[in-house]
Amino acid sequence: MILQISGSLPSLSGMEMACDYGKNIHTVARVPGPAFGHQIAYCNLLPRDRFPPFPPNQDHVTVEMSVRVNGRNIVKANFTIYDCSRTAQVYPHTACTSCLSAQWPCFWCSQQHSCVSNQSRCEASPNPTSPQDCPRTLLSPLAPVPTGGSQNILVPLANTAFFQGAALECSFGLEEIFEAVWVNESVVRCDQVVLHTTQKSQVFPLSLQLKGRPARFLDSPEPMTVVVYNCATGSPDCSQCLGREDLGHLCVWSDGCRLRGPLQPMPGTCPAPEIRAIEPLSGPLDGGTLLTIRGRNLGRRLSDVAHGVWIGGVACEPLPDRYTVSEEIVCVTGPAPGPLSDIVTVNASKEGKSRDRFSYVLPLVHSLEPPMGPKAGGTRITIHGNDLHVGSELQVLVNDTDPCTELMRTDTSITCTMPEGALPAPVPVCVRFERRGCVHGNLTFWYMQNPVITAISPRRSPVSGGRTITVAGERFHMVQNVSMAVHHIGREPTLCKVLNSTLITCPSPGALSNASAPVDFFINGRAYADEVAVTEELLDPEEAQRGSRFRLDYLPNPQFSTAKREKWIKHHPGEPLTLVIHKEQDSLGLQSHEYRVKIGQVSCDIQIVSDRIIHCSVNESLGAAEGQLPITIQVGNFNQTIATLQLGGSETAIVVSIVICSVLLLLSVVALFIFCTKSRRAERYWQKTLLQMEEMESQIREEIRKGFAELQTDMTDLTKELNRSQGIPFLEYKHFVTRTFFPKCSSLYEERYVLPSQTLNSQGSSQAQETHPLLGEWKIPESCRPNMEEGISLFSSLLNNKHFLIVFVHALEQQKDFAVRDRCSLASLLTIALHGKLEYYTSIMKELLVDLIDASAAKNPKLMLRRTESVVEKMLTNWMSICMYSCLRETVGEPFFLLLCAIKQQINKGSIDAITGKARYTLNEEWLLRENIEAKPRNLNVSFQGCGMDSLSVRAMDTDTLTQVKEKILEAFCKNVPYSQWPRAEDVDLEWFASSTQSYILRDLDDTSVVEDGRKKLNTLAHYKIPEGASLAMSLIDKKDNTLGRVKDLDTEKYFHLVLPTDELAEPKKSHRQSHRKKVLPEIYLTRLLSTKGTLQKFLDDLFKAILSIREDKPPLAVKYFFDFLEEQAEKRGISDPDTLHIWKTNSLPLRFWVNILKNPQFVFDIDKTDHIDACLSVIAQAFIDACSISDLQLGKDSPTNKLLYAKEIPEYRKIVQRYYKQIQDMTPLSEQEMNAHLAEESRKYQNEFNTNVAMAEIYKYAKRYRPQIMAALEANPTARRTQLQHKFEQVVALMEDNIYECYSEA
Repeated sequence: MILQISGSLPSLSGMEMACDYGKNIHTVARVPGPAFGHQIAYCNLLPRDRFPPFPPNQDHVTVEMSVRVNGRNIVKANFTIYDCSRTAQVYPHTACTSCLSAQWPCFWCSQQHSCVSNQSRCEASPNPTSPQDCPRTLLSPLAPVPTGGSQNILVPLANTAFFQGAALECSFGLEEIFEAVWVNESVVRCDQVVLHTTQKSQVFPLSLQLKGRPARFLDSPEPMTVVVYNCATGSPDCSQCLGREDLGHLCVWSDGCRLRGPLQPMPGTCPAPEIRAIEPLSGPLDGGTLLTIRGRNLGRRLSDVAHGVWIGGVACEPLPDRYTVSEEIVCVTGPAPGPLSDIVTVNASKEGKSRDRFSYVLPLVHSLEPPMGPKAGGTRITIHGNDLHVGSELQVLVNDTDPCTELMRTDTSITCTMPEGALPAPVPVCVRFERRGCVHGNLTFWYMQNPVITAISPRRSPVSGGRTITVAGERFHMVQNVSMAVHHIGREPTLCKVLNSTLITCPSPGALSNASAPVDFFINGRAYADEVAVTEELLDPEEAQRGSRFRLDYLPNPQFSTAKREKWIKHHPGEPLTLVIHKEQDSLGLQSHEYRVKIGQVSCDIQIVSDRIIHCSVNESLGAAEGQLPITIQVGNFNQTIATLQLGGSETAIVVSIVICSVLLLLSVVALFIFCTKSRRAERYWQKTLLQMEEMESQIREEIRKGFAELQTDMTDLTKELNRSQGIPFLEYKHFVTRTFFPKCSSLYEERYVLPSQTLNSQGSSQAQETHPLLGEWKIPESCRPNMEEGISLFSSLLNNKHFLIVFVHALEQQKDFAVRDRCSLASLLTIALHGKLEYYTSIMKELLVDLIDASAAKNPKLMLRRTESVVEKMLTNWMSICMYSCLRETVGEPFFLLLCAIKQQINKGSIDAITGKARYTLNEEWLLRENIEAKPRNLNVSFQGCGMDSLSVRAMDTDTLTQVKEKILEAFCKNVPYSQWPRAEDVDLEWFASSTQSYILRDLDDTSVVEDGRKKLNTLAHYKIPEGASLAMSLIDKKDNTLGRVKDLDTEKYFHLVLPTDELAEPKKSHRQSHRKKVLPEIYLTRLLSTKGTLQKFLDDLFKAILSIREDKPPLAVKYFFDFLEEQAEKRGISDPDTLHIWKTNSLPLRFWVNILKNPQFVFDIDKTDHIDACLSVIAQAFIDACSISDLQLGKDSPTNKLLYAKEIPEYRKIVQRYYKQIQDMTPLSEQEMNAHLAEESRKYQNEFNTNVAMAEIYKYAKRYRPQIMAALEANPTARRTQLQHKFEQVVALMEDNIYECYSEA
């Protein structure tokens, strides 16, 4: 690199020179010889591996270089490093044009489709040399096309000689690629283009690219686009649908907006306009009011209603920029000849009329108060009159120019804040509606001389503040409010009180330090300016503007102690009490009335005050029951407790106390000794129990191995069936949400779900579609619908205001009768209402969680999120359910379903008591059948015309009742059908063909049933002596026989199945044999629990690994985001205990979401969850809970079996949990933008699944129920008050109040 250095310099030849690039990077420079006027230096360029990185979307980078001579930089300059190959990467759709028009010497290679800095690198072929020669697509307008429609698109080209005949593709972005065919040398056709959109209209960019990867585009200086529209989206009424014709959308209205077919006639007219609401309802006679009309079918375009809006006989001119097709018209009312009230009509080929009437009225003003105020402004005036609420715009002008601000109005008054006046003089006040003329009233406001402050006393204050400062001056009768502030060191300003026209008292503000500081006063919200001091040149104007004439000296707080500096003072009740308080020397000059001395809550009357001593006495008796009372002295805001008064107590009482304490201490030592002894015994017993369990496990390994092999064979067949058939019976997302959000706590519904009565189809399956009010139509009378929808719309906009929603939730949670059930209901309803805005929902949840964390951190942070007792905790549960649904369905669903099937198959392999539900094989001790009843399998050949199959071989047990056999047959036939579509056992008959001439209807109870001990035994396959391979036929019955009812609901006093109830009850007297039998029972059932556990272990391990693993292709973004949020909050509060963070994470995901899913598989699958399966899942869920816990398991002989069963596996599961948490922590952090994009995608996937109007209506019930408390909370919140949220809330209530109860009663 050659450098020319100019300037007044000595000869640089032979000097030590270098080119310095910063960051300790430099190269050697030299000057070959002297020159005249300038010198030439040679310098090596920066090494290539030291080039700075190119900025994104830029093909060059600027480097600063300095020339260093003898260790000092003498001159510096910038030079540019460019890369032609990056030009094509930065501008992929104009690669050739950008290359040849770059400011660097770049060349375009057509064959390689690349930009180079050396032309010799191009292959020998014709290459363009100027931007105009680049091959490019030409702009050609295309008509909009419907979604899903197939069409050919012609793309004109220019300068095709460089790539004539090359293989091309048409790209529409987002991996939408279609084949391109050359029509001629200048036109390419995109064949059979099919584009889809779920939006009302979507623009797809059209580009041509060379086949192959990476994508190489032809230049598109003017990009072509294809507009794809979807008639079914974004047009809820006829006018909006047909109005799309102006955009080229060929839509027709037929029970909804649909694509117009080629043979369909042109669309006709729409129904008459439907006016749902008008606002405002009145305006001035002069017109000019912006009248907003909302409804449906309010014209297809503006021209339809341009001259068709009337108020009676007065025209209303629509504003083009405020018109919304079909939904809203904003028009300017014309002048009326006199007061009138009439309906609003809209004529768009047909006429629509409003229910409400618009009134023209004449607003009047009568008076103004107060009539005067300081010329500094800030006076809050009230204008009285009639009909002052009319119109859309109101102005109050002072002196015809200056606006009166902060307007608030009612029907009879307007309140506003006066601006600053130029001179003390009367000024006219004008009230204008719609920017028309002033309302007649001759209102006058007198600007007077500003109030003057002449002195403040005292001028000293303790640093805590609160000392009463008396402000003297003039004209204070015009002061409406006044506050006092201290510059630089002052804390919050204090509010003052106006005593009369010459005196004001203010508590002194607290200060940050001991110093002297200027004092500011704010009168009527305006900073007080000392005009007198400016006139007398005592202050410069800037200091006067701050009111700095007065200063306040802050001194240390006074210090007090008792006369003997003791901390405890004994006093016997009933005796007189006089205190002598010592005061440290200070310069505050406090008066006697400024001291307050209290003993507990009783005031001590001050009698003598000197510079160092304060005497006070108590005239009333102090109760001995209070024990100890603090002695506190107060000066302003400063409080000091100097001692504690101890009431009562004699030496005898002290001796008695010592004796009692000694006895208690001795008892504690004895109790501790006994506890330690018993603990050691319990430990030894536990060790012995563990040895016994290990011995029993070794004895039953063979049984487990055989059972596991058999179950694996069955489960392999089941997995193949799942793959061949319809797969796992997942519930739809909307049903998953309603079952998860509203299990028991919703105030909407007493039952979990509303199921219609089941009806059987011809194939034998029952069609029972689960319904839920949030999934259907909003059922309200049509007469009330417009106002209700308008009110709900306004309420929805309020809930989308973060300040309102936070105040709303906190206000409800503060109510004692707002129970946990209501909190859960509100949280779930809010989740449904805001489901389309998950980003906003997440921000609300985070703010509420911060409040919850603050409250928990102050008490015991480890208890946070332990239960679901607040709105935000239920919101978090719902948020996790939404965000984890994809993981649940794609990763966890299959191992979970296989575990459920394995549990059911294992239970069915042994005897099951139909009355009690207890079984031979189970995981739960309480559901274990404590009898050794041998059951033999029976393979039955069953025919049944249902569920797509005619006959099957079904395996049952000879101890099964006939209802149990029916259920197994139905499961075999309907295993590929969701459970909600199965027939029930009560709906079918089972017939056994004993011979070619004899057949029997098999029932649980009939004339052949056996009676034992006065109880009738249910019939089984063994009772009927049905042999192996017997032929049975099952058929649907027309009329259900309900005389028997469900078997499990039978009275145990009259019926039994396998075991008589007395067999399991401990009787007072038993034989030796029975007693011995009772002793061995625990070993028997423990063995069976272990056998079942070992058989199911692989399926449980697979499930836990699926839950606690991270897929690289789909990482749990929501979990990472929320765990990072918890760590951030812990760091902010100085919580460094890793156990606390572990508990927070466990309470927010595993225990909050996964345990709920493990216990309730019916939330995810369309299956039958029996009571027995529920009991087994409780044991599995407990094992999962223990795995996520960090506390050691304290197990002993009295520990429940559901904890003992998986005691050995828990340590390994805990390692998996900790590894999962570590993997989440090591993931790349998510930005707010990335998380919001993820949440927006989740919202988009499930949009329009729920009826948010129903949710909004239910939320409004809570708002109505607690209306006064919500209003009080909004009034107390400064932000809500500033944005007038309380008034908007009142508007919602006003709109809904007259309709909601009437409508619901009609409904």
